[in-house]
Amino acid sequence: MPTQSPVAQRTRTGGPETDPADTADAVEPEKTEKRGKGGDDITVVDPSMVKRAVSAAAVGNAMEWFDFGVYSYIAVTLGQVFFPSGNPTAQLLSTFGTFAAAFLVRPIGGMVFGPLGDRIGRQKILAITMIMMAAGTFAIGLIPSYASIGVWAPILLLVARLVQGFSTGGEYGGASTFIAEYAPDKKRGFMGSWLEFGTLAGYVGGAGLVTLLTAVLSHDALLSWGWRLPFLIAGPMGIIGLYLRMRLEETPAFAQLEKEARTKEKERRAAEKKLGLREMVFGQWRAMLLCVGLVLVFNVTDYMLLSYMPSYLTSELKYDETHGLLVVLAVMVVMMCVQPFAGRLTDRFGRRPVIATGCVGFLVLSVPALLLIRQGSLAGIALGMAVLGLLLVCFTSTMPSTLPALFPTKVRYGSLSIGFNVSVSVFGGTTPLVVTALIGATGNNMMPAFYMMAAAVVGGIAVLLMTESACKPLPGSPPAVETESEARALRKAAKSAAGAGPAAGKRRVAESPA
Repeated sequence: MPTQSPVAQRTRTGGPETDPADTADAVEPEKTEKRGKGGDDITVVDPSMVKRAVSAAAVGNAMEWFDFGVYSYIAVTLGQVFFPSGNPTAQLLSTFGTFAAAFLVRPIGGMVFGPLGDRIGRQKILAITMIMMAAGTFAIGLIPSYASIGVWAPILLLVARLVQGFSTGGEYGGASTFIAEYAPDKKRGFMGSWLEFGTLAGYVGGAGLVTLLTAVLSHDALLSWGWRLPFLIAGPMGIIGLYLRMRLEETPAFAQLEKEARTKEKERRAAEKKLGLREMVFGQWRAMLLCVGLVLVFNVTDYMLLSYMPSYLTSELKYDETHGLLVVLAVMVVMMCVQPFAGRLTDRFGRRPVIATGCVGFLVLSVPALLLIRQGSLAGIALGMAVLGLLLVCFTSTMPSTLPALFPTKVRYGSLSIGFNVSVSVFGGTTPLVVTALIGATGNNMMPAFYMMAAAVVGGIAVLLMTESACKPLPGSPPAVETESEARALRKAAKSAAGAGPAAGKRRVAESPA
């Protein structure tokens, strides 16, 4: 989903180990301060540089997910263009089947682009994924309809979707890791929340454009040529996104990174050889299972609300297409406004309470919210969607800072990319397809609520088993603070603790019966 940007570099001049990836992934050397006699470093980040990093990540994320999200919002029309059938449910099922196919290649994209990012630089890989995403989306807008070329139309659509899915597999793990590793410990939740802010912005852009086209064009015009416009816009948007990413490479900070990366190439390659797939997956099996569980509840509810609901309102409830999209658009705007504040809450009260609130909320309120939506009035649909949207913010504001904290530094990028993309592929991307199939098989239009409740149970179990990471250093990383005064305070506290330890031990010996 997002980009790397110039952030302050973490260096370890002391301590038990040096993580080459930490040095290679950064952009500007930052000041470090040794803590106590043990030689552990304290990372002092530059707040302005971190803000630039987060802003660039959010902008890149918005570009990516405008391209990816448009497909969802115009799914009903695509079903009529590429999958002619007398059954609307069959059309929608075929369209979402193609949508889900893109998620099957996401883990492959993560396993390919992740290691490449370690070798040739994050910026280059993220530029490649941006080009691939924009090209895949632009290509969809050029594919002839089924009426023109027959079965080749859905085949070409599938190929374009696979290109999109492959490129997206290299995005989220890297972006969330960058922000988590370079943000101050006390603000990691707030900084990470802007990553999903970019996702919502992309969805709002896609939904807004589709809504506008649906409102101003007749059904025949939309079916004939209007549906192509959102996809064709991906071309110039991709150029803009590529410019933003390449522009970051030209900063002096990134030039410094490239210089350091060249001098440490052999060290990085030696470390990469030791970190095979077995260690990334099986060596972190507990953290990997927690990651899969958290991503499951996050993405099932995310794709249910943002991707599936517009089509559900139209195809299953026969609701006016334009009004349905407007409601979803309004809900996403509300979510964007709440997102940064929810991120601050995770820093103050912890990640676990916020995620647990979302899980309990979906378990208790999914059925009432869907009943409100099914009631059919604009007020009922808006209220039901708003409830689901605010519950979803409990995940969107928390996951970018929670997931990287599950893994130690030496395997964080690879393990997170694999766990995240596997869970998204198996559970998240298939949500529209599975729910549509369940409704078709059972005739029960409440299936979306039941599916979200099941996901909430899995997420709740993961929350119970995970440890709190708010305001704590990432595993394998030194503490990160914003100011030198904070670093001095930490050093002083560490020295005091180190000095009190032996004295306390002597007192205990003196007071013992022996």
